[in-house]
Amino acid sequence: MQTLEIYQSLWGMELRHPELPERSVDENFRMVAEAGFDGMCIDLGVDEIEQFSDKKAYFEKYSLGCMVNAFPHRVRDLEPLLHMANEFDACMVNVIGGVMPITVEGALPVINRWMDDAARIGMPLLFETHRDGLLNDLFYTLQVIDSIPEMRLCADLSHFVVDREFRSPIPARDEAYIRRVLDRSDCFQGRIASREQIQVQIDFPQHQEWVAIFQRWWTDGMRMWRKRNADDATLVFLCELGPPPYAITDGKRHELSDRWRESLQIRQWVQDIWASLEAEDAASQRAGA
Repeated sequence: MQTLEIYQSLWGMELRHPELPERSVDENFRMVAEAGFDGMCIDLGVDEIEQFSDKKAYFEKYSLGCMVNAFPHRVRDLEPLLHMANEFDACMVNVIGGVMPITVEGALPVINRWMDDAARIGMPLLFETHRDGLLNDLFYTLQVIDSIPEMRLCADLSHFVVDREFRSPIPARDEAYIRRVLDRSDCFQGRIASREQIQVQIDFPQHQEWVAIFQRWWTDGMRMWRKRNADDATLVFLCELGPPPYAITDGKRHELSDRWRESLQIRQWVQDIWASLEAEDAASQRAGA
């Protein structure tokens, strides 16, 4: 049976509050484990490997799965990050590549090199849709994935909403573009954007149209994933609500919403979507019997 695992971002646990101290690493891991998340995602570049080396003990202590968001800024930087992910028994590495060729032709050798590195080390590798990265732009990304059919994505669609300044309702052309991205995505990230803002408050009335759009995209993406993957496959969904300045603040630098509560809410939405897709598949099987 296919399974869903939901991870929380360690970066997303940062407070960056003007008056409150940061929680300790142990507190963050304990909080995530006690809330029932399946794993934690760590974000790092090659120069931070030593700084993050002690985090392995926390994954083991709290029985949390590991995911790595890797930020290589040189082609050779990814390999040591892949080795670290392997040591942490990570389920995958999502690349936010700081190597950013202007042309698609220039990107192909970089991507192929990184895919070869990952295959040699035995680490599943996804390329994350992310501004200020290799896949900065939606149109560029579509050309890249057409050029490398075996390339798989991690879909953080918030970046494309802002990048292309999508309008609501989403035009049919743009919906078709997003579906092409979803059909190549093996991991999805939980953040809701609007045309102008990368991360909006999910319970504000003025943002509900975007909440509905992202919920539909996650549903479509997970439905596509279920159809093309084996019966024993596991899908990972990452709740990744960033601290300020991702999170919008007031004049006193206080956040306008509670990101932890929002992460729990997004997790519940995704669990409900997954359950509805399981029911949908069961009904289809009964109808075909």
